[in-house]
Formats: sequence, C-alpha cells, structure tokens
Amino acid sequence: MTPQRPPPRITPQYLENAALHYLERFASSSVNLERVLKRKVARSLAHWGGAPETAAAQVAAVIEKLTRLGYLDDAQYAAAKAASLHRRGKAARVIRATLSAKGVAAPLAKAAAAEGDDRAAAIRLAQRRRLGPFAPPEKRADCRRRDLGVMVRAGFSYDVAQAVIDAATAEDLAEE
Repeated sequence: MTPQRPPPRITPQYLENAALHYLERFASSSVNLERVLKRKVARSLAHWGGAPETAAAQVAAVIEKLTRLGYLDDAQYAAAKAASLHRRGKAARVIRATLSAKGVAAPLAKAAAAEGDDRAAAIRLAQRRRLGPFAPPEKRADCRRRDLGVMVRAGFSYDVAQAVIDAATAEDLAEE
C-alpha cells in the first residue's frame, strides 16, 4: 500500500482555487460550498496544525468573494435544481427537502419548489416507473394499490396520485 499524500496547506489562494475547481464541476449553494471547503480545511489542520479561526475567516472571505462575483447565487441554484428535480418526477415536498439539505434557505427552497407543477411531475414519475395508465393493461387493476403507494411515498398528495393512477389512458393525462 502506497503512503497517502499529505493534504495541501491552507492558503487563501488554495481555497479560492479549490472553490473554483469545485464550481467548474458542480452547481452549488453557498452553504454547500462552505461545507466542502471546511472539510478541506479540517483535513489540512489535522495534518499541519494551525488556527481554525483563521481558516474559517479565509473560507468566509472566499465565499463572499465568489458570491459578489456572481459565481454563487443561491436563488439561481435553487431554481435550476428544482426544475431539474421536477423534470425527473420529484414532488415539491421532496424538492424542498433536497434544497434544504444542500443549504438553501427555507424561503428560497419553498419558492423554487412552488414554481413547478406537481401534477406534471407525478405524470413523469408514473411514465418512468410504468405506473397507472403507463402500465400494461392486464396488470393495472392488480397493481393499483401498489402504484398509489409508490406515488404517495414519492411525496405526492393522495389526490394527485389518485388522479394520475386512475386516468384511463396516457392521452387523458395530457389533455387535462
């Protein structure tokens, strides 16, 4: 087994480069990026030692600078992430929870999740999972309860789940 390379020493330039490299690969909220940078700082301080307060101030300065320059925008991140999750068939409740876990403020998460249509997301989930009108006709009656359970556990209200599962055909869903 080869010895593990020591973590780099923390400098303001290193933190800025690490943040920019992370943002090149992933969209992120400011709180999530702060968590990522703090993990790097913790590994470095455990190996090299140093003052945690100084490193925390450096992380805060990098986050503030990137926010000021427009690389970090929590509202834009929340809207894009919510739209992506809606397209994948996620309910507004699940979207709010996902955004909160990523460090988006509750009002921003609520506003972003409310922009999508839960019914359209439920239809997309039913289509992806072959539920309700997207299931083979011979299995629909036998699987109705299971399909409703899948939809409700996915975060959709019972009314939305029932409307989607009980639709006669996929065309009926598109017309409504």
